[in-house]
This record gives sequence, structure tokens and C-alpha cells, in this order.
Amino acid sequence: MTDWTGELSLDLEDRHGKTVAKNVYFQGAFKVMRPVYHDDSGQVCYYLLNPGGGFLDGDRYRMKISIDEGAKATLTTQSATKIYKTPNDHAYQETEISLKKGSYLEYLPDPLIAYQHARYKQKTVIHMEKGATFLYTDILTPGWSPNGEKFTYNSIQLITEIYLDDQLGVFDHIKLIPSQQKLTEIGFMEGYTHLGSMIVIGEQTDSGLLDEIFETIKMEEENIKFGISKLEVPGFSVRALANSTQIIERIFIHCHRLINEKWFHHTPKSLRKY
Repeated sequence: MTDWTGELSLDLEDRHGKTVAKNVYFQGAFKVMRPVYHDDSGQVCYYLLNPGGGFLDGDRYRMKISIDEGAKATLTTQSATKIYKTPNDHAYQETEISLKKGSYLEYLPDPLIAYQHARYKQKTVIHMEKGATFLYTDILTPGWSPNGEKFTYNSIQLITEIYLDDQLGVFDHIKLIPSQQKLTEIGFMEGYTHLGSMIVIGEQTDSGLLDEIFETIKMEEENIKFGISKLEVPGFSVRALANSTQIIERIFIHCHRLINEKWFHHTPKSLRKY
């Protein structure tokens, strides 16, 4: 049995139009702050935090989230996830999310920063019922190194599985190993340093929305490269390459707002923490 460095469990339900917790549990180096309601929509926001300040050698974290029918929630982190040197064993985070029909979850963690000699693996599994909606983003950022090189971490591996009514609908696997891959070349980072991903699952997805998402990102004047893919299940994914965290964050904020306004007639509040 894994000896978890930190564990977190959060079960949410809808009570008369307001999303509230029916179960909250955390222990070790993993915590959740008190719920925040940014407006009168009833959607709740929780900030996840690591009081240790970052992931260290051999750290193991587990998170379980369940959202009942009709509940709406935003999960984000208090700050970037920092992966420090892991000389003996990689750091690992495991996340399991369950979404009932009619529920909505936005999982919007701050960027992941991998420093020199860092090794990190992350597995995220989402089980959705038909009629649920899910929006997820992540941004990979190279951390500071003494010699100024950009890709000095040992490895980053992110695995995402999304099941719709128990059928695998999305399998996304990112694995970056600078010592074995020429990350600056075509097929990898293509001269950029930051990689952003957005996955959106929702029955409301149509070609009109994809066109609007494309035009929204295209309007970004900075030097970026991006692509949009329609998924086998109702939804789409976005990949964006840039040379700063702020550019990708700005793109995803615009897309996040567009989706909320079209699907829920609601303008989300800023999650900015600084």
C-alpha cells in the first residue's frame, strides 16, 4: 500500500441551487481552503494547496473528487506546482474525478514548474456520466537552473483518461525526457519553452464553438503555435506552445470565458492569486 505524502477527498452536491460539500477530508501535505463563492450563481470554488511549497524526492499525492447531479465547481491551486530535484525517486500525483449527469467541473491548476533534475509523473482519471461537463487545463513550464538552460528536468509524464458512461473517450499522454528527445525541434516544443493543454467535454460542443475558439486564440498577437482537435466524445482539446506562462494563461482565460458565456450564460470571475 502506498504511503501517501498527502491525501485529499472532496464530495460536492447541489442544495437548492448552491453547491456545497457533503464530505471533505485531507491529511499530510495536502489541504483544501474554505469554499469561495465569487458570485450568486451557486458555483463553488476551492483552492488546493501544498503547505510544503513543492514536490520533493519520492513524494506521493492522491486526490479524489466527486460532483453530484446539478452541482457546479471550480478547483484551482493556490500557486504553481513546483517539482524540485528528485535524485532517488520521482514525485507522483494521482487524481480520480467522478461527475454525475448535469454536473460541471472546472479543474484549472496553476502551471507545473519542473526544476533541474526533477522527475514527475501525474495520472488523472475522470469518470463522467452523459450530460456532465468538464473543463481542464494545464501548463508545463521549465524551471530555473544554475546554467540558464531551459530543459534541465529529467522527465515529466502526464496521463489523462476520460471515461464517458464507462467507455474510454479520451486518452492523452505527454512524456518529455530532455536527455532522450530534442525538445526544441519539430515534433516536440518546436523552439518554444511552454506547453499548454485544454480539454473540454460537453454535449453542447458544436462546430460553431470550435470556430469561435479558433478565432479567439488567433487574435493573440504574441508568437504562439496552437492546434484544436475535435474529440471522439462531445468535446475538443487545445494545445498551445509559447515562450511564457502569461501568454498561455491569457489564451485559456479567453476560452474559459467564452465557453461559460455560451453554455451557462455566466461570466466567470478571475482566479488570479497575485
